[in-house]
Amino acid sequence: MIVLSTIVMASLSIMMSFFDPTGRRQHDVARAWARFLLWAGGVKVIAEGVEKLDREKGYVLVANHSSYMDIPVILATVPLQFRFFAKQGLFRVPFMGWHLHRAGHIPVVRGDARASLKSMSDGGRMVREKNVSVLLFPEGGRSIDHLQEIKEGTAYIAIKAGVPAVPIGLEGMRKILKMHTGFVYPGTVHLRVGDLIETSDLTLKDRERLTLELHDRVAELCGEAVPVR
Repeated sequence: MIVLSTIVMASLSIMMSFFDPTGRRQHDVARAWARFLLWAGGVKVIAEGVEKLDREKGYVLVANHSSYMDIPVILATVPLQFRFFAKQGLFRVPFMGWHLHRAGHIPVVRGDARASLKSMSDGGRMVREKNVSVLLFPEGGRSIDHLQEIKEGTAYIAIKAGVPAVPIGLEGMRKILKMHTGFVYPGTVHLRVGDLIETSDLTLKDRERLTLELHDRVAELCGEAVPVR
């Protein structure tokens, strides 16, 4: 059901992209796809704090990453138009990759500092100029058992865009889709949106401080202990 729905909805998204170059309709299709996946998998989401977000504004959304189901949960729950950073290899996957490209998501080239800087600059410009949010999983990949240190690129994007950074904590994700498995287990997960962190008065010299603050906020929201610094 998940594979079939992905093919069908990605095809619909691609067709819509010829009539909507902004990617907004494609995002709506992706949201419907995400809700179907959660229904098919028997996954219930309890959301807290989404009322803090203004649908008319752009943000840099920062979330922990422990499962491939993270994106469907966020897509189905967060009421914003957003694009996300994805590994370049995903753009070569049939149907999914075509959707990512046509909908305006941003490829990340690992191991290439110049390409990574360009991707971050593109993300900041998108938020600033198009009033569209971006979603990042700044740990650099899925975490096996706890939140990893996050990359400074997230703070760079938020400061460059001059918009609030929004910490998001996902809890219970590893129980519904364990790493290195392909079976979705029914269950309840929590998505918590934290208080917005303003960046309009920050400069790139504040990247380290903002990075640490984001890490601690996300850790608290996903139910982990906040490190003593």
